[in-house]
Amino acid sequence: MARAFLIVLDSVGIGGAPDAEEFGDAGANTVGHIIDAAAAGEADNADRKGPLRLPNLAALGLFHAVDLASAHAGAAALKPDDAQGIWGAAEEVSHGKDTPSGHWEIAGVPVLFDWGYFPHEVPAFPQDLLDAIYAKAGLDGSLGNKHASGTDIIAELGEEHLRTGQPIFYTSADSVFQIAAHETRFGLDRLYALCETVRDLVDPLNIGRVIARPFVGEDRESFERTGNRRDYSVLPPAPTLLDRTVEAGGRVIAVGKIGDIFAHQGVSEVRKASGNAAIGATMLAAMDDAEDGDLVFANFVDFDMLYGHRRNVAGYAAALEAFDRFLPEIQAKMKPGDLLIVTADHGCDPTWTGTDHTRERVPFLAWGPGLPATGIGIRKTYADIGETVADHLGLPAGADGTSVLDEIRVGA
Repeated sequence: MARAFLIVLDSVGIGGAPDAEEFGDAGANTVGHIIDAAAAGEADNADRKGPLRLPNLAALGLFHAVDLASAHAGAAALKPDDAQGIWGAAEEVSHGKDTPSGHWEIAGVPVLFDWGYFPHEVPAFPQDLLDAIYAKAGLDGSLGNKHASGTDIIAELGEEHLRTGQPIFYTSADSVFQIAAHETRFGLDRLYALCETVRDLVDPLNIGRVIARPFVGEDRESFERTGNRRDYSVLPPAPTLLDRTVEAGGRVIAVGKIGDIFAHQGVSEVRKASGNAAIGATMLAAMDDAEDGDLVFANFVDFDMLYGHRRNVAGYAAALEAFDRFLPEIQAKMKPGDLLIVTADHGCDPTWTGTDHTRERVPFLAWGPGLPATGIGIRKTYADIGETVADHLGLPAGADGTSVLDEIRVGA
């Protein structure tokens, strides 16, 4: 038996998706373009400046993976002579470039159906849906009802929300219905209950997630979202890596928003945390508690939520460097027989147009005490990641994906 640690760096794509043009993302490259911006002095802020410095991720093979995925010259120049990890790239076969699709495919269940989406018009939500929500939730109306950035719409409508008591409804290019409300004035429990009501009502529309977005503050200048976000997701359409781990007697310790993404199916313990630093500390504690046969599955959300969607190149670069400094703490807690995989669920290129996710390949980086360093090429589905974890934990093979462990053994 062994332990497995699976980390999703939310939105840390590496370009090169063969179908990117179909999504309007031909040329998007999250890490590649951050490398370029940092080299040009365009990613400086109070926390960092100059070229991108990721020595620990580079040792795992991150820059090898970026170069492999997208033939990026800047990444090629940053590759160390000898990577110490197992490195490759993976491309997505799921129909979307959203959070559930990426995570579910990583866990062995590609999303081969089409999500429902709300149109990019005002109002974005059909009136019959709004009327049903008002009737079931006892509301006299709502604000927003359009595509918007979460921080922008709170700045725009937060004060009106405080005056009227009406929640703010909004959506994006993803399959989501998002609800922002003041955490104390509207009430956190009331917001969660409203999201549960909406979740039931949007099921016939095949909407992937309803997301509670609580905030605090008294005016436009002081409004701030809190860490009490909650995602209400539909169930995965088939048993995932998480289900299979639990069925075999192991535990799945979900760190950050992982539990919500999988609608808590196949999750033994949920350990919530807000922000990458807190998520990292929570993951280290989970590693201390993990036993043979267990999977610790963590999502580091700040890359996407704080920097990708907000097109903040400097913030994204600083967050990557902060995670790089944290990575040795994870490695120090690993035992012989353990496996660490670091990957992503999609891209969110902070240099790209708009504020949406970008269709990209993702890094597939692995490391474990005593495992040989080797390249594993470009994998044709994210599901290879989950199948590698399943193989490592001694689980039966799933319907999608192929483990890379045999290739690693041959490389040894």
